[in-house]
Amino acid sequence: MAVKAAPPGEAPAGRLAGRWVPWLVIGLWVALAAVMVPLSGKLSSVTTDRAVDTLPASAESTKVAVLEDSLPGGEDNTFVFVYHRAGGMTDADRASVERHYNTLAKRYPPKAAAGGEDDEGPATRPSTDGEAMMFTLDVSTTYGPPETIVGPLREAAKDRPAGLGLDVTGPAAIDGDMDAVFDGIDLQVFLTTVVVVTLLLILTYRSPVLWFIPLMAVGAAALTAMATVYLLVKGFGIVINDQNSALLTILVFGVGTDYALLLIARYRETLHHHENVRVAMVHALRGAAPAIVASAATVIAGLLCLLVADLNSTSGLGPIGAAGILCALVAMLTLFPAVLVVLGRRIFWPAIPRFDTAVQEKPGLWGRLGTAISRRRWVATVGSLGVLGVLAIGLAGNTGALREQDQFLSAPESVTGFTVLRQHFPELGGQPMTIFTRPAHQERVLDIVQGTRGVALAVPGQTSGGWADISVFPTDAPDTAAEYDTIKRVRAAVHAVDGAEAIVGGPSAENLDTEVTTTRDEKLVIPLVLTVVLIVLGLLLRAIVAPLVLMATVIVSFAAAFGGSVFVFDTILGFEGVDYSVPLLAFLFLVALGIDYNIFLVSRAREEAVRLGTGEGMLKALSATGGVITSAGLVLAATFAVLASLPLVMLIEVGFLVAFGVLLDALLVRSVLVPALTLLIGRRMWWPSRLSRPVELPDDQRPLVKGPAPQR
Repeated sequence: MAVKAAPPGEAPAGRLAGRWVPWLVIGLWVALAAVMVPLSGKLSSVTTDRAVDTLPASAESTKVAVLEDSLPGGEDNTFVFVYHRAGGMTDADRASVERHYNTLAKRYPPKAAAGGEDDEGPATRPSTDGEAMMFTLDVSTTYGPPETIVGPLREAAKDRPAGLGLDVTGPAAIDGDMDAVFDGIDLQVFLTTVVVVTLLLILTYRSPVLWFIPLMAVGAAALTAMATVYLLVKGFGIVINDQNSALLTILVFGVGTDYALLLIARYRETLHHHENVRVAMVHALRGAAPAIVASAATVIAGLLCLLVADLNSTSGLGPIGAAGILCALVAMLTLFPAVLVVLGRRIFWPAIPRFDTAVQEKPGLWGRLGTAISRRRWVATVGSLGVLGVLAIGLAGNTGALREQDQFLSAPESVTGFTVLRQHFPELGGQPMTIFTRPAHQERVLDIVQGTRGVALAVPGQTSGGWADISVFPTDAPDTAAEYDTIKRVRAAVHAVDGAEAIVGGPSAENLDTEVTTTRDEKLVIPLVLTVVLIVLGLLLRAIVAPLVLMATVIVSFAAAFGGSVFVFDTILGFEGVDYSVPLLAFLFLVALGIDYNIFLVSRAREEAVRLGTGEGMLKALSATGGVITSAGLVLAATFAVLASLPLVMLIEVGFLVAFGVLLDALLVRSVLVPALTLLIGRRMWWPSRLSRPVELPDDQRPLVKGPAPQR
């Protein structure tokens, strides 16, 4: 349809967007960068992956870790050395094992050497099949974190007879190998995300220069977000781990680029209507900013719901993610438009939008799709729901919790060592538990534990600071349901001893407490997120039916994305399960981010409905926003897919699931299902608000839609 030139009465907008305003905004951002960029580099210094920081203080395993840390010598890192030779250990092998143990015990003396009382220290242990020997080495955390110790330990044991195999494993070795995976992950995620977003922006705009502007603005937002999160951690004690740090980068780049795409699309439209670029930007912001702000508010509100979670890493993601979204919002509504205005129309070269009083809008791909949906609205609705339903069947697959040993894409020595340990020492198959009790009850607790089903061995340890510890070895493999049942039985047994004040911790106990806490958090956070997002949608759309419809589509989309992803994880990738943190994270991101595209579409549809009616307004909105929202979905999916490039199963699962869910939302739910449902429901979609009946437009100003007239 023909687009009329801007009316003369635009002088106020022109004065509002004076020449000096963009330069002032850019100057303020330069000053802000001088302060924030140095702080952003300090974020990695405050990240922590220790269970004692992640778990709530009320968790029993947390109490054990805190107590261990408070005793003389600090908390221990437990390493297990497993020597093995097919055909049987030789005398030279056994001598080497003894020598290694004596050397390492002197280098890392046990706590008792610092003045505590202790029984006979740990010794080498032969296997019943004669093909292996092992010993346990407890290294105080005062010597450093596991990742700095495990390497020297493996190096110190290299001097051994040819053919004698050695695996250094145990809880601390697994932690060290896990930390090695996260080493440098922030920079890797940042650089990979920059490359992915750059390529997508170049393909989207096919311009040699335009792609750089949103990338620069999003980069400034990311650095500002890192600095802001660093200040939040230092000021409020928020817990941030390496996983959340990586998610922060992904969130800022993903949503920031989405906001840029939406604003540029509106800006390009207004440049055809207005000759002055500053006036065009003011009108573009008036059109796009409300939807962008509403989108950001929805995501922020959803993220802040995590504050009610008990798991510190989960609750910490709330303010961390909210700060990132807020920084992206501010940067893309201030710095980004200011730079665009300063650079003028030429930034769009070679496809420079010209000011023209007779620009013709063509229906294009999305207009034709709207026509097809209008003609076959029931087919579109049932077909979309059918596809989502088939994908949701995948939920019947393996959704069991992923063990810590199965987190690695390529099993390191610490994981293969556990397999070797179970082969030769089946009675010591699990990770050791640590029990603290009062010294007067140590013998009683020891007897009870030794008689508990699932316990292979219980060894009394040191007595110090009014506490006595006991090391307990379960018979079952680590992080299995059987081992967790043993931990529960041990806890129930020792808690029944009056006056013992016994508490049970250790690596597997920490994982059990984490899983239990996460399950409890899911039951609390998921309903809260749904309620908060529904309220935000109701306030934005000033309706009841539309928010309920949109929430229903997002929930169905999440179930489909989760089911389809589980099928891929189980059948194609061969993963052993789904990490306990994945369902809650994926739900949060897919509900909060997935609703974004519906907000962008439906807010435009409501705007057009006043003029065209509900049906034609939706088709007009789909035609106008289809391309840009699809591009935004592809960019956001690609940024989350960056996580799938990392060698950790949990991050691969989060990245794939969210990317797949975003694509479902952008390409099917928003493009087909929501328009079809809107056409079926008609004006009742906006109940109880009363939209005025559409004005009758001349034929040359009606949407280019053929077929039966949509319901109004």
